[in-house]
Amino acid sequence: MKSLPWISIVLVATQPLFGCSSDDSNSTGGAGTGGEAGAAAGGSSGSGTGGQDTGSGGKAGGAGGMGTGGAGTGGMASEDAGAKDIVDTAVAAGSFTKLAAALGTADLVAALKGAGPFTVFAPTDDAFVTFETDNPGVLAGLSKDALTEILKYHVVSGAAVESKDLKNGQVFVTLSGSPILIDTSSGVKVDDAKVTTADVVASNGVIHVIDHIILPPKDDIVATAVAAGTFTSLAQALTDADLVTTLQGPGPFTVFAPTDTAFGKLASVPTGQALKDVLLYHVVPGAIGSGDLVAGSVQTELAGKSLTVDLTSGVKIDGANVTTANILAKNGVIHVVDTVLVPQ
Repeated sequence: MKSLPWISIVLVATQPLFGCSSDDSNSTGGAGTGGEAGAAAGGSSGSGTGGQDTGSGGKAGGAGGMGTGGAGTGGMASEDAGAKDIVDTAVAAGSFTKLAAALGTADLVAALKGAGPFTVFAPTDDAFVTFETDNPGVLAGLSKDALTEILKYHVVSGAAVESKDLKNGQVFVTLSGSPILIDTSSGVKVDDAKVTTADVVASNGVIHVIDHIILPPKDDIVATAVAAGTFTSLAQALTDADLVTTLQGPGPFTVFAPTDTAFGKLASVPTGQALKDVLLYHVVPGAIGSGDLVAGSVQTELAGKSLTVDLTSGVKIDGANVTTANILAKNGVIHVVDTVLVPQ
């Protein structure tokens, strides 16, 4: 469990949560991020039901199902599957009393009884107890706004994504506006929480049961890069080009961030409009995880200019190697590259 030096976090509901165990589900397949991030090349859409193509910047929605199965945690009868909305499904399970109470306190019950579809990563009562044990008094001390943000981070709106359509390195933008990361390398995890029961189908979405409360990133892209300590040249360049405020905006953005070593390869650092163009060429609209990338071109924030994604050997962007992928920020995703990308 993460420590909590900050409290403006949201719990996001993403899909119907109760169903077959995640250990029995198929974790492969393509799926978008509920309309915010998906296949990154050529604007191609992710596959699955309930998705929508967002168009620009190669952002593609799309959501599959998390799989099918019988009653999961909470002992829900199979004949009731899908008959109740997400809130009533959680209440009927009997093991989400703390989540149900929190939704009531945050005035989110009506929203999650809406048409959706939603994908909800639902922490159990035990998950709440674990959080309280690790962070004594924090939950009780949360403001309504802070609690609302935490809950929204557990919800993906606009898609009901089943476990079979989740893939490693996939990113979804939550109801809070911040991204979550899917890890299928060993079972299924969302951020640092394990999916213990997947594919609980409700009338307006899908629930996946998780064993920990997940917390949204506390810093925006710029602050995240600065805190890393290896992007001082990039931070200075953003300041010089007057782009700091832009990348502190709501986004979401995907940034291919060159390290100080990458800047050191340049004979000289561009200035003025040329510098601004170079930096915008490193930014793609939408939150795109490594698992969402598709070989081909993807439009950047520099008008009329696209990057080329090559997946034949690792991940390369315009020939530069992605050395670290999927660093989550409050307003997007950072992928570290070993070379400064220069538009042609």
